Amino acid sequence: MIEKKKKRIKRHKRVTSRIGSDKPRLCVFRSNQFIYAQIIEGGKTIVSADDRMLRGKEKKVESSKKVGQLIAQKAIENKINEVVFDRGGYKYHGRVKALAEGAREGGLKF
Repeated sequence: MIEKKKKRIKRHKRVTSRIGSDKPRLCVFRSNQFIYAQIIEGGKTIVSADDRMLRGKEKKVESSKKVGQLIAQKAIENKINEVVFDRGGYKYHGRVKALAEGAREGGLKF
């Protein structure tokens, strides 16, 4: 378990070092139960969303897609159309991929 966390943190540092600071970034955190998304610009969180209140009896992947759509909606309300996707060191599949696809469907560009 600790080995996996160390590897994820290592990947996360590598990914964030490549991200430029000219656009806000869409950060993803995935726990065993929930998924969280934030749009950060200049070290400050502008918009955030999670599936703690959204998920009823639906699967985690479906609720992740809804979180992506929700964060896209909130971002567009705050006049943010383009972001950089920061997957947080997680592999791009499953819930992380569903969140990204939901954000794209909601109107965000990355």
